Amino acid sequence: MIRFLFKGLLRDRNRSLLPILVVTAGVTLTVFLHCYITGVLGDMIEFSANYTSGHVKVMTRAYAENKNQLPNDLALIEVNDLVSNLQEDYPTMEFVQRINFGGLLDAPDEFGETKKQGIVAGIAVNLISENSKEIDRLNIRNSIKRGRLPKKPNEVLISDEFARKLEVDLGGTVTLITSTMYGGMSIQNFIVSGTIEFGVHMMDRSGMIADISGIQNALDMDDACGEILGFLDMKNYDDIAALNVENTFNEKYTDTNDEFSPVMTRLKNDSIMSGYFDYVDSFVGIIITIFIMAMSIVLWNTGLIGGLRRYGEIGVRLAIGEEKGHIYRSMIYEALLIGIVGSLLGTLVGLGFSFWLQEVGIDVGDMMKSSKMMMPGVFRANITTPAYYIGFIPGLFSVTLGTMLSGIGIYKRKTASLFKELET
Repeated sequence: MIRFLFKGLLRDRNRSLLPILVVTAGVTLTVFLHCYITGVLGDMIEFSANYTSGHVKVMTRAYAENKNQLPNDLALIEVNDLVSNLQEDYPTMEFVQRINFGGLLDAPDEFGETKKQGIVAGIAVNLISENSKEIDRLNIRNSIKRGRLPKKPNEVLISDEFARKLEVDLGGTVTLITSTMYGGMSIQNFIVSGTIEFGVHMMDRSGMIADISGIQNALDMDDACGEILGFLDMKNYDDIAALNVENTFNEKYTDTNDEFSPVMTRLKNDSIMSGYFDYVDSFVGIIITIFIMAMSIVLWNTGLIGGLRRYGEIGVRLAIGEEKGHIYRSMIYEALLIGIVGSLLGTLVGLGFSFWLQEVGIDVGDMMKSSKMMMPGVFRANITTPAYYIGFIPGLFSVTLGTMLSGIGIYKRKTASLFKELET
């Protein structure tokens, strides 16, 4: 029976071609929209991971309890050995050291006297090592406004707005006044090798990026850092994989009786990101649900109109003695075949467009020149498991439902109307 109906669809293109094309188009849009929204919102998560959280983060227990204050006096020590152990335990991951610091940045005049001062909020990362990926991870190279990247531990980047406020030229000297890891005062000179645009007002007012070795020297943090960020070997954050890493690390290294023992938290547990994950899940669900409902109505109408246009054919079939139930079932089988074929084609086409957008992306950097560093310059799709079946919801069920509703009229056929249709 199914084989007979399938041959009928192939031979009668007037009956099958348009419905299949409509289903294919609807499913393509559904799959592509799902992948695009998931990819764009996922990029926001990745940017947060790159700048603040990592996929997992290692801190001391005391630091974690007060992490909003960035207390470097509660920082990790003997971090080189700890990072080596982490690389052995999780060889597919990458671990980097970070120090967040603050203080007063002083710009002296030609006589060495204070010319301008400003509060500074800085981040120390590995900038000068050959194998470091931090420059690309933070998109520093593309965000430099003037000058060049630091090449020495005593060279820094400051925001372009901050540099103009302090009246500091490239190659000029600035003095960082802050406290050390042990609570003492630290006064350290740095050379401004370049200026940078963060794209975030707060950071552009007082932001600074320095090499971690120079800041370790200034803050008396030799072989110490505030945080160790870990990154999974995958394009997008996987909470299940991060949870597994978190649990195994804490079982091995965390001592609940020692406030300075290391503890690991994953990105989803971060106080800022936990709400965002819920927002992303809800937002994607709402948008996709609305779109699926809209496409379902369109495809439902396709099935409904297709069934109504065939009332003349149904009349002939009833006139030659075919049972109403058999006609109704055959129409439903045809709708299922159309839905399956259209959904398969639409899913393949939608995944094709999504794969291209996932690999190539849409470059919007020229439209976001003032937000280069802290916002994604390329929007990409993300093909997830639901993308392989989500198109079948409107593509298969809606067309079938429309055909079922239109086919109800079969059981209401009267002899008078049947002969009238036969005459026409």
